[in-house]
Amino acid sequence: MAGARVVLWDFDGPICTLFARHPSVGVAAGFVEWLNRLGLAELLDEKERRLEDPQAVLRAIDRRHRGSDLVAEMEERLTKEELHAAAGAMPTAWADPLIRTWKAVGSRLAITTNNSPQAVRKYLKSRDLLSCFAPHIYGRTRDLGLLKPDPHCLNRALNAMGAHPSTALMIGDSLFDATAAHRAGVSFLGYARDEDKEKSLREAEVEDIVGSLEPLLRLLRERPTNLTG
Repeated sequence: MAGARVVLWDFDGPICTLFARHPSVGVAAGFVEWLNRLGLAELLDEKERRLEDPQAVLRAIDRRHRGSDLVAEMEERLTKEELHAAAGAMPTAWADPLIRTWKAVGSRLAITTNNSPQAVRKYLKSRDLLSCFAPHIYGRTRDLGLLKPDPHCLNRALNAMGAHPSTALMIGDSLFDATAAHRAGVSFLGYARDEDKEKSLREAEVEDIVGSLEPLLRLLRERPTNLTG
């Protein structure tokens, strides 16, 4: 956290659990069922048809038909599902006060996510957090090849904010987040809400991991100047 004048946040995980009340496994299964109805079941192999992450299903189709109308329609469907999920998303403990405090002590904040920026804005507005980030919300575009682990959304945020990577910190909960931060030259702090998340981050050789955001808030309140450069 020392010297982090810019903080780049992943969305689903560190800020909230997006699909808390609208389970992602059901959304993924809905995608598979929809492809079956279209007679396109063969586009997914047996393992892919059992995926529980709708983004993983979307990526699988995109790998085979990048830029196609089918991929565009699936992305639109996923955006609608994420917008629906945002209404029932569960806030991550301590995220709201940490965001507000980091903003209050002078750091600049941005969202760098693989989720729809529309869903992000809807959630942040519901928590009265939109002003802490806007206009710096960088999410999924139609070009799915630019999703993390590609650093595209991080680079967009840094460029828009006129920030050097050495002044930035990213908070994320996945291998994709860690890889994107590394490629962008940004320091990375892993957030692991459970043992499985921590194990996957450790396997990705992430050294700095927290299981709660509360220690970050405590540090920021105790030493705000030292921790914001």
